[in-house]
Amino acid sequence: MALNDVTQQVDEAAVRQISLTRDGLSVALLSLGATLQDLRLETHEHSLVLGYQDISPYLTDPNYFGTTVGRFANRLRHGRAAALGKAFQADINTPFGHHLHGGRDGTSKRNWQVSDRSEHHVDFTTTLSNGHMGFPGALQVTTQYALLKDQTLQIQITAQTDALTLCSFAHHSYFNLTGKPDISGHALRVDAGRYLPVDTGGIPSGVIADVLDTDFDFRLARDVTPAKPLDNNLCLSQQRRPLQQVATLFAPGQNISMDIATTEPGLQVYTGHGILSNGALGNNGTAYGPCAGIALEPQLWPDAPNHSGFPSALLRPGEVYQKVSQFRFKAEI
Repeated sequence: MALNDVTQQVDEAAVRQISLTRDGLSVALLSLGATLQDLRLETHEHSLVLGYQDISPYLTDPNYFGTTVGRFANRLRHGRAAALGKAFQADINTPFGHHLHGGRDGTSKRNWQVSDRSEHHVDFTTTLSNGHMGFPGALQVTTQYALLKDQTLQIQITAQTDALTLCSFAHHSYFNLTGKPDISGHALRVDAGRYLPVDTGGIPSGVIADVLDTDFDFRLARDVTPAKPLDNNLCLSQQRRPLQQVATLFAPGQNISMDIATTEPGLQVYTGHGILSNGALGNNGTAYGPCAGIALEPQLWPDAPNHSGFPSALLRPGEVYQKVSQFRFKAEI
């Protein structure tokens, strides 16, 4: 399966699919959106992530299944940022009048170039021009997928700019460890004592709230269910830091778990209640509905440039943006 490439023409674009395998963990990757299309363990028949069997549904998919989102992941209030110190207007692409995941032509919609690869890794690279989706600065971005030992997928995103800009990327996979139609039967633990309350448009109020006695307290593992929809940032730290384990998703009775380690200060937990079905077949042969998977996205805090107490999203010329996240899968036979 390693070094197996497939190139498919989609709307005049040559989309590459690359498969990697190591230690019983296999992935299928797409150049379109620098996307994790499929992920499987040899001990389990079903896919562990949401994705489409064919490439064409990704062209119009509103769910960001497995994509690399940016140049600013999550939400930016009214598409503006006080931290830049000058007026600019990012693309508005939500019903509430905000910017989301890089805009309508964000990195999730672009066909990246394969810039490097080996038996166990692949690098996808793209360049966003100055003014793209309203952001200042030409930005070169690379997403690297690498299979490490011990059934671990590492995702590293790096970027450099030629002018002061905003830079915050996220990997946007939805996980389902059971293969069931929704996330019932999953439990989650996260090392976060604070979270960000948001308004109806998903914009943080600015308050950094304690998780105690709330539905956001995952310091001890608790169930995630369709009955309690979540789409909030859990605050892991105040700034980017060395790689460390921060969360575990597991399915009691299914003998499978996933540990998450990251450098990022936040983990967006989204239970997928807004998943929109386009009728396309998913990796396990059926169409997806609400709560078919849970998105666990290590990233900067949402709307960070508009809150002085949030981690900085600024990237300057000469600096290198770098984020690393690891997803380690464990199965007991």
